[in-house]
Amino acid sequence: MPGFVLIVRDREDADSTMRIGITVSKKVGNAVIRNRMKRRFRALAREVLPEAGLPGADHVLIGRNSGIERDYADLKIELAKALAKVKR
Repeated sequence: MPGFVLIVRDREDADSTMRIGITVSKKVGNAVIRNRMKRRFRALAREVLPEAGLPGADHVLIGRNSGIERDYADLKIELAKALAKVKR
């Protein structure tokens, strides 16, 4: 099970800018853990979205419990896979 849920929605406007939204529920852990997850997701987005993201779309990452202990490299692979699946 991946450490996040990815939701991608096309804005259907003329702007080709990719936007990112990140959220982690209070069910995941205390504030320190949630903020750490958000920092990791921001870093992932900076690395993966420019090549694999959809232009003109909003990308939302929702953190899950399994993402706390997940290795950064594994999260990166999972995000690239999820974006490739969305592009199909």
